[in-house]
Amino acid sequence: MRKINLIFILIAVLFLWSCGLKDIFLPVPVKLGPGDELFSKAEKLYQAKSYEKALNAYNEYLFRFPDRPLADAALIKTGAIYTALGDYAEARDSYKRLIVEYPDSSFVPDARVEGLVTFYNEGKYERVIREADSVLEKIVSRIHILRTYVLVGDTYIAIGSPLDALHFYTLAFEKSKDPERETVISKLKETVVQLDKTDIMSIVKYMGYKPPAGMLMYLYGLKNAEKEQYDDAIMMLSYFVDRFPGHNYVGQAKKIIEELSAKAVYSRYTIGCLLPLSGYYKDFGVKALRGIELALGQFCAQGDRQSVKIIIKDTGSDPDVAVNAVNELFEEHVAAIIGPIFTAESAALEAQSRGIPIVVITQKDNIADTGDYVFRNFFTPKMQVETIVSYAIEELELKNFAILYPNENYGKVFMNLFWDEVMAYDGKVVGVESYEIDSADFADPIKKLVGLYYELPEDLKNTEELIEGEDKSADFEEVKDENEADEPIEEESSVEDEELIEDDEPKPVIDFDAIFIPDSPKRAGLIIPQLSFYDVDNVYLFGTNLWHSDILIKMACQYVQNAIMPDIFFAESSSEKVRDFVRTFEKTFREKPDFIEAVAYDTAMMLFQIVSRPDVRFRGAVKNELMKLSNFQGVTGLTSFDNNGELKKDLYLLKIKGNKFVELE
Repeated sequence: MRKINLIFILIAVLFLWSCGLKDIFLPVPVKLGPGDELFSKAEKLYQAKSYEKALNAYNEYLFRFPDRPLADAALIKTGAIYTALGDYAEARDSYKRLIVEYPDSSFVPDARVEGLVTFYNEGKYERVIREADSVLEKIVSRIHILRTYVLVGDTYIAIGSPLDALHFYTLAFEKSKDPERETVISKLKETVVQLDKTDIMSIVKYMGYKPPAGMLMYLYGLKNAEKEQYDDAIMMLSYFVDRFPGHNYVGQAKKIIEELSAKAVYSRYTIGCLLPLSGYYKDFGVKALRGIELALGQFCAQGDRQSVKIIIKDTGSDPDVAVNAVNELFEEHVAAIIGPIFTAESAALEAQSRGIPIVVITQKDNIADTGDYVFRNFFTPKMQVETIVSYAIEELELKNFAILYPNENYGKVFMNLFWDEVMAYDGKVVGVESYEIDSADFADPIKKLVGLYYELPEDLKNTEELIEGEDKSADFEEVKDENEADEPIEEESSVEDEELIEDDEPKPVIDFDAIFIPDSPKRAGLIIPQLSFYDVDNVYLFGTNLWHSDILIKMACQYVQNAIMPDIFFAESSSEKVRDFVRTFEKTFREKPDFIEAVAYDTAMMLFQIVSRPDVRFRGAVKNELMKLSNFQGVTGLTSFDNNGELKKDLYLLKIKGNKFVELE
């Protein structure tokens, strides 16, 4: 074979943070022989990520040239390829062979560390921890020791032991240099926040003034600041600045402390209220304000509580006015905001941008998705439907449902949600019909629902037109003469005809167990009696919270017995808390509270309790406490929020019995 010019052969050493290999040059040039050409081919395949072909080439090289200088490099590469392919047992075999057959190879430390990596990748964490000490005893280079410390730290994180992980990351930090130090710092940062202050202070006390004690304190404070746990952040960062005044991160720590202190500039015991106190929705705003004022009076009457106050802004029904009101409340340093009821989207966006916790009272879709400072304390169509369907299928064991809904947005939303929820429970919707909202006659949609509605075919329509155009007087006279001649026969024939007609009259097909009608009490009061007229009697009637109205009972009392609907508040509840609220409200305002007043009351009371706590010093803390709220006991039941700020609550289920509503267990 002809000679090849001298070149530097490209081989690999282990990287620091992953399982790949980096290329380096051999320290001295060598001539290429047959084996070296094969190795070079394997290298090119490896660089092209043709791992299977590269593996074959490396293995061929090892088989044919086990004594060549690059045999150890071929073994470390086969181990890396097996690792990349997920064949960790084969990878370990390659590493073990390298260690046994080439004990003086510079790749032996790499093989030892990479053997640990294969156990980690397989999830054999106890094996990594058990064998790490043995590996550390046999390696001496800084880079290999550093990599092992990080790997063991990662292993302890994987098994949920951050304190042990922190120990090994700290050892890694002491061994690290730029640029790998940034990776170690990142791991330290993610670990310290899994520990509490006691753990951190114990570690720092143990370390004294040695690195990375200061770094741990700084990272703990920084991560708490990012999580908006400002009290912990300021405490730790201040301690860090005092204890390590010459540390590289002192400047950043002071800046963060200054920024966090600025966030604390607000009136901790002041709540803003955004309500429509003028315009089309004024009545709703007035109702909500009464609920908030009642909560304020009762809360402040408790002598052991910090007094709070409210600042009220009228939003009308204008989104721009709502945004301006949020900005005004920000300038007036409120701790949180209640409302609005309408124009909630624009107000929520502004409150989120200002970092003010806001609890809106609205059904607006996806309002809680606005951001982590936005919460909703109001029941949604989805909540109502989930409550109805769950009760119908799980408690009543119903299977088949019909939906009769108004052809407008409210009806369409509820129809789709109800249908989807029934299907989610493996129930069936066997009939769906709509009607126009300006209609007073619901015969056609009801007939369609029960199979009584048939349009006259076109061919029969034409026949009817022809008959109408003919002169029927002669036929009429013939029939008349025949009837006059034999009256007894006429009477017998007439009775038979009537019976025949009666027998041929179609019957309604009631193939559903319940019917859902998402509409107002007035229209439901017109529809339900017409259902009875068409013999739709022995089925359950389900409606929305709008049915919780005396209007429905007055209009269709005998037809709506046992009708069922959800609601967020029931003034006649047996709950003593609700009874006290109703009595106090009636005494104060000379009228009975409805669900708007109750929801506003609960919203105000939960915020008053949060902001009056001495340990809640930041708006971020108010937000965090709302997020952590668990089963707040209010007059609307138990209240919690999910991780998105969406309301979690069990609604009341009500039934009409006689001339009143009763609560279902």
